[in-house]
Amino acid sequence: MENTEGIMTEKESLELIASMINKAKNRVSENGTLYLLWGWLILICCIVQFVGLYFFNYADSYYIWFSTWIFLILQFFYIKKQNRNFRVKTYTGEINGFVWLAFFIGMVLVIFTSIHFKYYEIIYPLILVMYGIPTFLSGIILKFMPLIIGGICCWVFSFLSSFFTSEYQLLCIAAAVISAWIIPGYLLKANFKKEN
Repeated sequence: MENTEGIMTEKESLELIASMINKAKNRVSENGTLYLLWGWLILICCIVQFVGLYFFNYADSYYIWFSTWIFLILQFFYIKKQNRNFRVKTYTGEINGFVWLAFFIGMVLVIFTSIHFKYYEIIYPLILVMYGIPTFLSGIILKFMPLIIGGICCWVFSFLSSFFTSEYQLLCIAAAVISAWIIPGYLLKANFKKEN
């Protein structure tokens, strides 16, 4: 007597493989946690610095930005934990990781160069250009239109911010992270919940 209970048909095998590929692909679209983490952090930093400058004339309100280093360390541990949970590496996940690594290196260089050469008035528009690049590319890689639109919004706010003083440029950054990271982050989270 032949045991057919554990044997899959060719169609079932292909469906299983397709399902595994889609799960691996969708893992990259993640749950939106990092977009939300960074979106809210940057938004809070912008608001705190704006309030400090505009209402209290407190020039050292930029110290709030040092909190980003704490979150960078937390992100490192979060990604390490995520990588342990997902042993399968995907091409899109790897590419997206390199896009954000390039963003981080570029951002550090833009900030350092702007401060070193005392180009304080252009630092925020340049930061917005930098925010737009990985957001737009991640949207392309993940085929997720809200990120693509968010990246474009960063560039629009970069252009607009060049007409304002640095205090109001902070509000442009706040608006950009809402459209580029916070809204897409919540949409990613909703998609993740729906798929899982």
